[in-house]
This record gives sequence, C-alpha cells and structure tokens, in this order.
Amino acid sequence: MAELKGVLPILPTIFTANGAVDEAGMHRVLDYIVSAGAQGVVFPGLASEYDTLTTEERLHLTARIGEWLDGRLPFVVGASTGDTKEAIAFAEAGARAGAMAAMILTPKTFAGDAEAMAGFFRAAHRGSGIAIMLQNAPAPMGIGLPLEQVAELAHRVEGIRFVKEEAPPSGQRITRLTELAGDSLDAVFGGAGARHVIDELVRGARGTMPACEITELHVRMLDAFAAGERESARDLFERTLPLLNMQAIFRWRLTKAVLQRRGLIDNAFVRAPGPELDRHDRAELDALLARLADLLPSEAPQGALA
Repeated sequence: MAELKGVLPILPTIFTANGAVDEAGMHRVLDYIVSAGAQGVVFPGLASEYDTLTTEERLHLTARIGEWLDGRLPFVVGASTGDTKEAIAFAEAGARAGAMAAMILTPKTFAGDAEAMAGFFRAAHRGSGIAIMLQNAPAPMGIGLPLEQVAELAHRVEGIRFVKEEAPPSGQRITRLTELAGDSLDAVFGGAGARHVIDELVRGARGTMPACEITELHVRMLDAFAAGERESARDLFERTLPLLNMQAIFRWRLTKAVLQRRGLIDNAFVRAPGPELDRHDRAELDALLARLADLLPSEAPQGALA
C-alpha cells in the first residue's frame, strides 16, 4: 500500500456559470494535480465547498474521482458530516473508489461528549474498512479539539491512523500531539493552506494538505526540504506566502481565480458564502502572480487539459 506523505492537495469542486457541477473542469484540475507531482489528492474537503454539495453529488463525484485517478495517486476521501450514517456512507464510497483513508472533521454534533465522539469515528472506520484521518480545525470550521482529546481518540479508536492538525499554533500542536499520541498515529499532517508549512515540517509533519492552485510550488518546496535544502525550501515558502495570505481571506474564490487565470477552468463560480474579489483585489492577485511568473506557468502543464 502506498504511503501517505508529501503534498496532498484538496481538489476543489468546479462549477459552471449557473452553479452546476462541472465534471470536465474537475477532471482537468485533477490531471493538473497529478502532473504537478503531488503525492496524493483529497476530496471533498473544506476547500471543496463540501457543505454546499448534496449527498448525491458527493457520492457521485467520489466515484468519478476514483475512476479518473485509476490508481495514479493515493486518494483520501473527505467524509466530514455530523451524522454517523452519512459518515459511513461517504467513507464507504471512498473505499469503493480506491481511497486509502477517510478525512473527517471533528463533528460539532459531538463536541463535549468524548464517548460519542469516539463512537462516531469508530463507526466510520468499521463501516468503511479504511483508515481515518481526524481533521482538527479551529472554529468556525471545526471545534479545535484540545490535543489531549485528540490523542485520547487516537489511543481509543484503532482506525484513527492520521491527524490533520490545523488549530493554531499548528507547529507547537503538531509537536505536542506527536508526543501525546506516540505509536497510536502513523502520521500528522499540516493544513491551514500551507501558511505554516516549514515550521510544521521542522516539527515532524509528514506533509501538507493545501488548496491546489500552486501545487507544483508546494511540491518543489517539500522536495527541497526533504533533500536537506532548507534555505531553498524557505525561499519558495517566502515567495508563495503573499498569495497564500490572500487565499486565507478569499478562500475558494482565490483558488478558483488562480485556476481560471492558469487556463485550467472555464468558470470561477463559488457556491459557498464569503467575500468577493473586487477590481482592486483582482489587480492585486494579478500582481502577485506576476511576481511568481518565473516559477509558475501561466498555462496548464502539458497533458493537464487532456
């Protein structure tokens, strides 16, 4: 079985101008992620606008992604929901599509009830048969579960093998969680759009799970870090940070605006609520991308539009 490590981008849900799912656009972005050198892919996550998708859309797209990937990369299926039966169904769909793990956000439904939380994750694992990646994100997206409780879940629920730790300060929390969980976890990953990735890697994170719009730069960054070229990795990190800071504000809209400018999608429609880019924001985005022009192709890599 392939090892989960490195850059595992979140595949966004691409929509047409009228808000319908654009499967062709999603396929192009997935092919781009593969050709950019990612070591895995995740769908659906927070960056996929998963909470705007119907159950039928999630199940259908999970199956399609399994078909499109055809074993080229490890697949982590997003199974986040507050309903145990739905979590099992989403994780099962991922298993049928070839996913090796199900990433599940700690549900607000069971906040404050450690026994119910453990039962939820245990049911998702037993019902699907694949490993669980517990996603611990801060409010309002998640509940920012205390590390002692995350470690306790890892000890109590055999199926929890991975954690994506995103609550700040993520670097310190990755260090502490690794100490608390010990052999109960196979790996801890960073998130938060890779805005703290170097600190996370220094502290032992197995990889990062960012949005996908600059996948090749994240791959270069982590490859340099793994090769011991720490200064090169930091140089790339510092060059990408202004764009990632903008992404922290505009989230899905920024990701899709970049993908559209790179020729990977036709439309940047977003279902999720959030701030829109005005003309000044669009000009700023163009300026930031221009400063990355020597690193980031303005058109999709060869083969990505096939």
